[in-house]
Amino acid sequence: MTVQEVSNILNEWAPLAYAEDFDNVGLLVGDYNQQVSNILVSHDALENVVDEAVAKDCNLIVCFHPIIFSGLKKITGGNYVQRVVQKAIRNDISIFAIHTALDNVEHGVNYGMCKALGLENAKILSPKKNHILKLTTYVPHKNTQALSEALFSTGAGSIGNYEECNFQLEGKGTFKGNDKSNPVIGTAGMRHTEKETQINITFEKHLQSKVLKTLFTHHPYEEVAYEITQLENRLQNVGMGMIGELETAMPEGDFLSYVKATFQTGGIRHSALRGKAIKRVAVLGGSGAFAIGAAKAQGADALITADLKYHDYYQAENKILLCDVGHYESERFTKNLIADHLTEKISTFAIILFEENTNPINYF
Repeated sequence: MTVQEVSNILNEWAPLAYAEDFDNVGLLVGDYNQQVSNILVSHDALENVVDEAVAKDCNLIVCFHPIIFSGLKKITGGNYVQRVVQKAIRNDISIFAIHTALDNVEHGVNYGMCKALGLENAKILSPKKNHILKLTTYVPHKNTQALSEALFSTGAGSIGNYEECNFQLEGKGTFKGNDKSNPVIGTAGMRHTEKETQINITFEKHLQSKVLKTLFTHHPYEEVAYEITQLENRLQNVGMGMIGELETAMPEGDFLSYVKATFQTGGIRHSALRGKAIKRVAVLGGSGAFAIGAAKAQGADALITADLKYHDYYQAENKILLCDVGHYESERFTKNLIADHLTEKISTFAIILFEENTNPINYF
């Protein structure tokens, strides 16, 4: 199995197109054509992670956080990022990062948090915007089924938990071939007119190139007329954070103790206690201050996240309990999710979990 094939497995689970624009995901070091010996799964790709990969004959590291986040102008070993890249290249080890692509999927980072807390009826907290497109094209009636089936095979027509594809059997346009065209209908040198079917089919943004390639391959016309528009709908199963409910409401003090034990954190920074029980809980792994408004809007009693700044706590406004458990701690279940998924999909070599704590923050 190659690095590309492992990448395909990960991309089916957490499409890299779901990653945030600021992020740097995918293969960061290495070669997609490299044959994989074993995989080491880690939260971060640090020097000791590369050392363990070498020791355990792993030539692919799949990590959550990208080791290269901004551009590298030189690789001279001047900092920890450069040293990791140097060591990986020297030992022919590829590094693949998944980061916010996994943050944005239904069974990713925030699912791990919900599962650890025992939250029920969990759903996406802040669904992704501007990610649903619609293709409109026209095709001769007799080619409608073949073209639509080809488009369906790309994943188009299925958004979240429902399918959408509309056929307008009495299309407005007609096709007229001529002596220079090469359509499957008609005969060269003759003109023919045939009624068309209008096809409207929705698809997720990351499928666009695949959908268009399939359209051009399976459409009978030499020149295909089509239009792609962006829909206002949000992807309900893709986005940041999740929200769910505890089986039984807890007093705030008990809830904070429960959260501290669950995430094994050295301490929780939180907003003022409200004197109200906690039942509905929002979670967002990593830096989640931007989700405070969404959590309040959806009636969360508490938001568990990380990296809250001084003024972020004022946004609680006695409407929600804000809990900062620490960045690493909020994502502590992530590497296990990745390892479990790869183990389920791959049986030809070992999937090894890096056990050391890579959290750079310590508590006194």
